Amino acid sequence: MAHNLILNYGLFNKLEINRPTPATTREMTKFHSDDYIDFLSRVTPDTLEEVAKYQTKFNVGEDCPVFDGLYEFCSYSAGGSISAARKLCEGNADIAINWGGGLHHAKKSEASGFCYVNDIVLGILELLKVHARVLYIDIDIHHGDGVEEAFYTTDRVMTVSFHKYGEYFPGTGDLSDIGSGKGKNYAINFPLKDGIDDESYRTIFQPVMRAVMDFYRPGAVVLQCGADSLAGDRLGCFNLSMRGHAMAVEFMKKFDVPLLLLGGGGYTIRNVARAWTFETAVAVGATLPDEIPFNDFFQYYGPDYRLDVPFNNMENHNTREYLNNTTAKILENLKNLQHAPSVQMHQVPRDAFSDDEEEDVDPGNRRVTQRMRDKSRIHDGELSDSEDEGDSRRDRKSFRESGSAEQRGGS
Repeated sequence: MAHNLILNYGLFNKLEINRPTPATTREMTKFHSDDYIDFLSRVTPDTLEEVAKYQTKFNVGEDCPVFDGLYEFCSYSAGGSISAARKLCEGNADIAINWGGGLHHAKKSEASGFCYVNDIVLGILELLKVHARVLYIDIDIHHGDGVEEAFYTTDRVMTVSFHKYGEYFPGTGDLSDIGSGKGKNYAINFPLKDGIDDESYRTIFQPVMRAVMDFYRPGAVVLQCGADSLAGDRLGCFNLSMRGHAMAVEFMKKFDVPLLLLGGGGYTIRNVARAWTFETAVAVGATLPDEIPFNDFFQYYGPDYRLDVPFNNMENHNTREYLNNTTAKILENLKNLQHAPSVQMHQVPRDAFSDDEEEDVDPGNRRVTQRMRDKSRIHDGELSDSEDEGDSRRDRKSFRESGSAEQRGGS
């Protein structure tokens, strides 16, 4: 839905849209265990006995059910984030987007919270091949536990999560969880209560992230934009409007650091598509009209057919005193950080920009060739404002025909 709405708003005039390259087993096992990925590649709804046998070991069957095409879904989601990270590493984009990623709960050897393969960790590992420090920010209503756990003992990745805490899944992310060993003080958690609104969110997000950027100075930023923190989400309990949610994207864009935007949670799907479309526009500096254009899912946006997701009259249980005290504690912890920690010089791995299995790579350079880029890029003629709806109606007009020739700013 988000992709279709983005197309019909004409935003691809400012984007380079690429087909996601599915992640290989080898790529996914850079973080996940071999036996877990092997299980995902073999299991189907028809193999119920095998599901039951490994249900406890791999945590599948309830919140993380087995469905047809599970492994394919995981490989495309992970491959999208890995490919986007490579775009940033190559310098071919300032901002890269994979709204099909952001599955932050998946662990090394188990599924969790509707997440099977942690595309975020895999994308960060790709960024670490080039950047000494990577910053991960999570604005999903649920704590980004899988990513935090993966980098809990290192200072090369700082994780920052703003989330609902207290009798709420996954139950982690207390203020006192700050990392351990070499990673002590490099995990930041801002636990929140029900009903936080735009203004309250802005007054905590901006000072915390400004201080983090000043102290940590990352080479790249990964921002998980889970939309279940929006007002009215079926599983959420925050009160952020679409613009309040997008404030995080707009603010982090100002630092002019390579930025990877990812999806995540969101269970009122029409609002998820609205938010991610609007945040795509923020990323590329476009202004969208509030009236939603006709698209394949137009009926989902009724009865008003407007882009905006407004806040409601939900009570904000986050008092000013609580927010100020929590912010002050986090800023105090930041003062204990080594300013912009250094890492030992190392050679960039040869697969930072290419897959070893590619046949079309110059072995002396190992960079992605123009032919390979063209192969993955979706060209103008393949994009229309509406896909075939099954009743022979298809508008084949491309927005590029009437779009401006200005340089595209996103990916």
